[in-house]
Amino acid sequence: MGEFRRIDDRISVAPQISIADVAAARAAGFVAIVNNRPDGEAPDEPQGAEIAAAAADAGLAYHAIPVAGGFSAEQAAALRDFIGGADGPVLAYCRSGTRSCFLWALSEALAGDDVDGIAAKAEAAGYDVRPLLQQVRG
Repeated sequence: MGEFRRIDDRISVAPQISIADVAAARAAGFVAIVNNRPDGEAPDEPQGAEIAAAAADAGLAYHAIPVAGGFSAEQAAALRDFIGGADGPVLAYCRSGTRSCFLWALSEALAGDDVDGIAAKAEAAGYDVRPLLQQVRG
């Protein structure tokens, strides 16, 4: 089973999840999955359609916001909107969980949330988002 790292009550992040992890996510109380990994990045890993189908079978919402080569304000807004519209906690995943955490941090910072608080939540989950947030703050 994959490792789900809790950031706060609304969002957790994970490295690449498997089909079996989708059911584990449902059992853990998640209501939705966000895929931040572009299809084809690693052909030996489950692709978005496979995770989407497993999510549908498990009764979970699914949304793809693929991130490759950098983050955009539009991606950050899409994640924030999806989390805000979810009826419970969301699990976001990518290859290692880092992109998902960074995208969440960016979405919070661009919405005007306290960057020190954002960084503290990310650090508690094992991620250092301060370099990214310095760019937003600067």
